[in-house]
Amino acid sequence: MTDQTTAPAPPSITIDKEALKARYREERDKRLRPDGNDQYERLTGRFAHYAVDPHTPFVERAPKTDHVTFAFIGAGFAGLVTAARLVEAGVTDVRLIDKAGDVGGTWYWNRYPGAQCDTASFVYMPLLEETGHMPTEKYAHGPEILEHCQRIANQYGLYDQALFHTEVTDLTWDDARSRWVIRTNRGDEFTAQFLGMGTGPLHVAKLPGLPGIEDFAGHSFHTSRWDYGYTGGDHEGAPMTNLSDKRVGIIGTGATAVQCIPQLAKDCQELYVFQRTPSSVDVRANQPTDPEWFATINEPGWQQRWLENFTLNQTGGLAAEDLVMDGWTDLARRVVTKVMSLPADQFTPDGLMTAFEDSDFEKMTEIRARVDSIVEDPDTAQKLKAWYRQLCKRPCFHDEYLQAYNEPGVTLVDTDGKGVERITDKGVVVDGREYELDCIVFASGFEVGTSFTDRAGYDATGRGGLKLSEYWADGMRSRHGIHVHGFPNLFIVQLTHAANLISNVPHNFTEAGRAIAAAVNHALKGGYDEVEVTEAGEDQWMELLHGGSGLGLAGVIGSSDCTPGYYNNEGQPGGLGHELLLAYPAGPVAYFEYLKAWCATGDFEGLAFR
Repeated sequence: MTDQTTAPAPPSITIDKEALKARYREERDKRLRPDGNDQYERLTGRFAHYAVDPHTPFVERAPKTDHVTFAFIGAGFAGLVTAARLVEAGVTDVRLIDKAGDVGGTWYWNRYPGAQCDTASFVYMPLLEETGHMPTEKYAHGPEILEHCQRIANQYGLYDQALFHTEVTDLTWDDARSRWVIRTNRGDEFTAQFLGMGTGPLHVAKLPGLPGIEDFAGHSFHTSRWDYGYTGGDHEGAPMTNLSDKRVGIIGTGATAVQCIPQLAKDCQELYVFQRTPSSVDVRANQPTDPEWFATINEPGWQQRWLENFTLNQTGGLAAEDLVMDGWTDLARRVVTKVMSLPADQFTPDGLMTAFEDSDFEKMTEIRARVDSIVEDPDTAQKLKAWYRQLCKRPCFHDEYLQAYNEPGVTLVDTDGKGVERITDKGVVVDGREYELDCIVFASGFEVGTSFTDRAGYDATGRGGLKLSEYWADGMRSRHGIHVHGFPNLFIVQLTHAANLISNVPHNFTEAGRAIAAAVNHALKGGYDEVEVTEAGEDQWMELLHGGSGLGLAGVIGSSDCTPGYYNNEGQPGGLGHELLLAYPAGPVAYFEYLKAWCATGDFEGLAFR
């Protein structure tokens, strides 16, 4: 699989950089809102019916009052990979807890038509080598990814003690017994020596806070709770035949909408796409995996080599080859080419940022030109163009999305950055015009910039009665993003304060899982009851993070011409959105190398074992 998924840059592109920056700022300013994340509604209270699990029947069970060695909240990739590493280290007494009806996390909930990973399967799907699975496509579809999650759970025996359709309500550290007491909404009250949390930033669905949202008399649902009972079809891709006489509106044009709109365009009588901000949509060039080709790479350590190669290429490293060859690495390859051609006197932070900007401006100019080459209606094409830097919002890759707007029943309703005005009993209102609909699909995404306790639905009480929400009131503090002072035997699996590799989130989990398993194994073999980051160890890490250069992703997302989105706290300065950008200053490759060496020494610098 050696395809080049993006067209080579034209010989020369003349770009008026100042005019382009001005256009970026103009488009950004249209979309700035003082309410930031408060513009959205949670799927609770009057909106609780949007959160009902449509996939797995609820089964009553007796409350758990036992003890496990390790409990992990969240059964997505973070929980599965960490639990697998623990089992490999000999810790088989692991309990997964999840509000869903099965493992999978994001891939349990997101069963909308057309769902795929947008990072290559060979680096996105974890534990491929360990499970012996060959992805069937370069970009696997949702059913295969969910099946792989179940494969991991089965292979490592994680179903035996798992608790599904279960929400944690309280976590309290019992200092006398060196145990965590875990309480849930199912009446459970059990203990665990070690506790992991991997609830992730993309599991709490949100709705747009629109006037009249409860007045709509037709059918409606969120994409993470796709209602095949209404639409017809299924998760496997069968046509949604029930929509053949329906007028459907979809609110949102982010990564999820880019994937499901082509399917809706084929099956609906009429489809209205309500857009506030267009996504940048580059070539995906998906293709089936050739088993003969896969056999040539399927040797011991192959996936780790691919992970490291992708991360090195995507973050601008000097790799001898690009194994993945996708849209993520394309921009980085361009940047490296420009940087390597810089004269010695321009090899400065400003020179490097200029090289990055020039590469980004060229890339986005090509992506906008691609819209013109595909979309037949010039007015629609103009409205589908993304006027911001590629990494301001999640880049998208698709080979059918733009083509969907050539379907006769598809209408793009661009709101020029304002968003939908309101919802009525009959449909959706934009700029004073009502669009009558039978069904509204909310592709409004998930909470990211809200507080940890808001997203998790619980707090954690550590040593001396200290609440995690209190300890993080002025900003998150940790070491490696994993260990928090005052909260012994607690391990958090996430991106922040670590590699913060957003292009391939599971790689973050893979490395964190190894580090957690190593620390737990060291504690158990040494007869220690507790492991905790010291105050000095945490302080040292935070000083390192805050002393970073500000270049790279944080510098790009924080730029004054970035359109609002979850990457930059909806355009609001500071706050939790800023904290989410904190990462190891030397970059993801260096962080992963550091973490590997940190584990290998056996000293676990910064941690105290008692």
